[in-house]
Amino acid sequence: MANLSMNKPLRSMLAIAKQKLMPVVVINDVSQAEPLREALKQGGIFTAEVTLRTPNAIRIIQIMSEDPDFCVGAGTVLSSRDADKAQSAGAQFVVSPGLSIALVDECDRAAMPYFPGVATPTEIQRARDLGFSELKFFPAEALGGAQYLKAVVAPFHDMKFIPTGGINLTNVDLYLALPQVLAVGGSWIVSERLLATGNFSAITSFTREAVAQMNSHSS
Repeated sequence: MANLSMNKPLRSMLAIAKQKLMPVVVINDVSQAEPLREALKQGGIFTAEVTLRTPNAIRIIQIMSEDPDFCVGAGTVLSSRDADKAQSAGAQFVVSPGLSIALVDECDRAAMPYFPGVATPTEIQRARDLGFSELKFFPAEALGGAQYLKAVVAPFHDMKFIPTGGINLTNVDLYLALPQVLAVGGSWIVSERLLATGNFSAITSFTREAVAQMNSHSS
């Protein structure tokens, strides 16, 4: 297990909160790791979640984390072993679709920021009891979208959420209007279609468009 410097957990949290948008990336081609990172940076994004849904995801996290200005996390983390491998590769935070006690214990031991997924008030309250104040909300649109999220999180004024699942430029403002939303997760910026064709210029364009919308919302 690689040792974390004291400021890494804080750095990842600040990066996500400042950016307001966390691209969710499914990628398997190792040769695309560096050009993807550069395409996102050119568009104004310096944080991304690489999901562990492909055989080469850990190696891709390692490559993307070689840039000290880029904060990469691991998504779809389902076990403590996944978390350990991701951190050793350079991941600065981990995300899971649900709440795992095994991951709570591992990430606490390793001082690794962990965003467990929740979908109901019961799950949110359980996570809160465990000491979490920032959570992934998933799958956001399938659960009822921003209207459902607004109703569910209303009692939890001291919690922050990263809704993910079905979010794009047409509905992102609805989520960002909620004070409990820390940031949103989105896969439309780095779609599998764009990766399949190696269209990194389009990824940069989509990134710039999304960043402009985030900035207009916060201004």
